Amino acid sequence: MKVLFIISTDDAETMYNALRMANVGLQKGDGISVFMLGKAVTYESVGADAFDVLGQVSQFTEEGDFYV
Repeated sequence: MKVLFIISTDDAETMYNALRMANVGLQKGDGISVFMLGKAVTYESVGADAFDVLGQVSQFTEEGDFYV
C-alpha cells in the first residue's frame, strides 16, 4: 500500500506520533511518504524529551520519502 502523511503542525507530540506511524508502515513494507507543510517545516527545532521528532525523522529518512 502507498501512503502519504501530510504534517502541517509544529506540535511536537502530533509530529512525533505521525512519524512513528509512518515508520511502522515502512517496517511493514508499505511505500510511505511524508510531506511537511506550513508550521511543520520547523521540525528541526521542535521536540521535547518525551517526543524525539528528529530521531523519528532520522529513522524514517533511511527508507522513506521525506519532503519539506
